[in-house]
Amino acid sequence: MPRVTGAARILALGMSAWLAGCGAGMAARDTVSSRASTRHDASARSGVARVRLAQIGSFREPVYVAGAPADPGRIFIVERAGTVRLVLNGRPQTRPFLDITRLVKSADGEQGLLGLAFSPDYASSGLFYVYYTTASNNIRILQYRRSAGNPNRADPASARVLLTIDHHRYTNHNGGQLAFGRDGDLYIGVGDGGSEGDPENNGQNTNVLLGKLLRIRPSLNGTYTVPVTNPFAGKAGKRREIWAFGLRNPWRFSFDRATGDLIIGDVGQDLQEEIDFAAAGSGAGANYGWSIFEGRRRYKAGSAPHSISPVLIAQHSSGYCAIIGGYVVRDRSLQGLYGRYLFGDNCRAQIESVKLTRGHASGLRPTGLNVSATSSFGEDALGHIYIASLDGPVYRLVRG
Repeated sequence: MPRVTGAARILALGMSAWLAGCGAGMAARDTVSSRASTRHDASARSGVARVRLAQIGSFREPVYVAGAPADPGRIFIVERAGTVRLVLNGRPQTRPFLDITRLVKSADGEQGLLGLAFSPDYASSGLFYVYYTTASNNIRILQYRRSAGNPNRADPASARVLLTIDHHRYTNHNGGQLAFGRDGDLYIGVGDGGSEGDPENNGQNTNVLLGKLLRIRPSLNGTYTVPVTNPFAGKAGKRREIWAFGLRNPWRFSFDRATGDLIIGDVGQDLQEEIDFAAAGSGAGANYGWSIFEGRRRYKAGSAPHSISPVLIAQHSSGYCAIIGGYVVRDRSLQGLYGRYLFGDNCRAQIESVKLTRGHASGLRPTGLNVSATSSFGEDALGHIYIASLDGPVYRLVRG
């Protein structure tokens, strides 16, 4: 079936290739394809923004950076082994905010403590959520509370299991992103369950949670409800938690803080990395095509009804291997990047930017910034943008 044109694999092959997809080849020329066939060339260099990287600290395999709502003085760094570190008013703290290493399986390079999100009412409720892999290879999301007596510590006794997802057969393609949308609901990016090529066809199976973007509404007591507007709510034989499907390994996604648009970086298989887009208020039941499609190419026989083509693809033949989805810049001090979407790739140091408008990409260009072993981007309460390297450093983007 033709695709509707509309709106990493993480390998344990050494940390430098931690997020790499299958069959990634390196090439001297940088090429990314959008719907407008945008590509790098010499003229793009004139658009390089005046921005630089300011290191805020060095950590042990940092995989995510988060800020808490209404708390710009605290930045939280997720370390893969199972700790959440705190940077308080620019100074890394010795004691972790949270340490759950005893719960986390991180022996395989794709596993570990992978995600963190703070409730929109964190200032009053103290609630936050973590995403990790268990000893049995399953995915688990826990709810915690901030310590009542110390805002620099989590209360370990407050842990409640919000959701466990069966993922026992393989150790890769775990996803890992947690993010609250404008609607106050928690969105969860889950990988397809692992191995290569989605052997169980989880991406297109709406009766399992693997290979999906989920949407749930957490309660104060560690349980959750499902919004009635979820596309499969009330439908027999479907998982009501599903918001969108057809994803391979949506390692990082984000919401544009100004518009509410959803942008997903989905790690590819052999040839293409992809960025998917859903305008604010849309995207319910979206089928992003995996594993019938990888990017814009057919990957295997079968049907992916009404699948949506990526807004942008990156070719492995040009050195891409594992897309690292980022954020739309809303920090007004970064004028050259304001309103542009930042992204990276685990096999390339170059950080790039592109303009995304209702499912169309234009003006792709390098930022002039380079971060080796990029593992994630982050955003704080004021809209400042951060970039983490699996090698240890975490940077904030500042005016050059």
